[in-house]
Amino acid sequence: MAEGDPTPLGYARTPSVGTADLAFEDGRPVAAGEAVEPPLTSADVVRLRPYDGLRVRWPAGRDGVLETVLALAAAGVPVYADEVPAWVEEADAELAGLLTSWAPGPADPSVRSVRDLRREEHSVRLRRHAMRPPDPAPAVSVVMCSKRPHLLGSALAQIAGQRHVRAEVVLGLHGVPASRPEVAAAVEGFPLPLTVVEADAETPFGEVLRDVAGRASGDDLAKWDDDDWYSPEHLADLALARRHSEADIVGTAAEFFYLEPLELTVRRTDYTSEVFSDHVAGGTILVSREKYHEIGGFEGVTRGVDSTFLKSAHAAGARIYRAHGLGYVLRRSLAEDHTWRLPLAHFLRVATNQWRGFRPSRILEAS
Repeated sequence: MAEGDPTPLGYARTPSVGTADLAFEDGRPVAAGEAVEPPLTSADVVRLRPYDGLRVRWPAGRDGVLETVLALAAAGVPVYADEVPAWVEEADAELAGLLTSWAPGPADPSVRSVRDLRREEHSVRLRRHAMRPPDPAPAVSVVMCSKRPHLLGSALAQIAGQRHVRAEVVLGLHGVPASRPEVAAAVEGFPLPLTVVEADAETPFGEVLRDVAGRASGDDLAKWDDDDWYSPEHLADLALARRHSEADIVGTAAEFFYLEPLELTVRRTDYTSEVFSDHVAGGTILVSREKYHEIGGFEGVTRGVDSTFLKSAHAAGARIYRAHGLGYVLRRSLAEDHTWRLPLAHFLRVATNQWRGFRPSRILEAS
């Protein structure tokens, strides 16, 4: 993106003031009462971050109107409209539908509601629409290691359903032979290019992952965990985030967790998103293949492979960007079942919201 173009960087998860209007006077946008010289820039958007949303007041003329709305959408500003003129429907039917699909609800500070979550879901849909790059779609190598064959079918199905990317999969079987019935059933009929690498159980996890990543051929590498859930636009969202941030590595915030033994979904919001950081969720790391090898790749450790890689990247001066976490849910069972060992009680302590059952964000598009 051009320098100064509006981006989601700095998105405010919780607004501090109410709604305002986006109006137009003599073809000039007026956002929250102040005239703005088009085209809008990131500097213009900073002032608008605290607002709950911007309601579009359609002018009689059309010049520059959609360009302004799309610039705000690209920045993740929650723009909306009570109604949409026919000419907007004709020019951009998807945008017209998005603008009328959400409106700020009444705020009740006495309860922890999902109001801010619905607002952020709207923001994500807007920025996807406004920033979606033209073809060809990015070529991504998904690298995944598994010693749990019963999870492979679900994991591969989620990868096959990814939109707006050209994906291949390099799968490492860690102590599991490819001849296992569950493995054969999972890979049979998989519609994308697939390379299977077998390793014995004694090989450190980091060595297996390093071998797998070394066989990738895509422009980008994306790490995928076999037991988690991802939205159908997870990879596309990461590609957009890297494009607008110009970061070396992108990933998401770890927000949603499904605590399987408790049959409970929790959301933590202590990690901010749409920021440069030294940490992202390990199961969401996306990095160019060239930068991956420049950093030195995954190290042959037994645990902490993701955090070790991110520490090496940070020490090497790589820029790391943390995008929204609405399209990712981490599965947590008992602590000993994970390389990242934390008791379930930890996630209950840090949770902002709790829901019974599997309750991800709508961005995940779970059926």
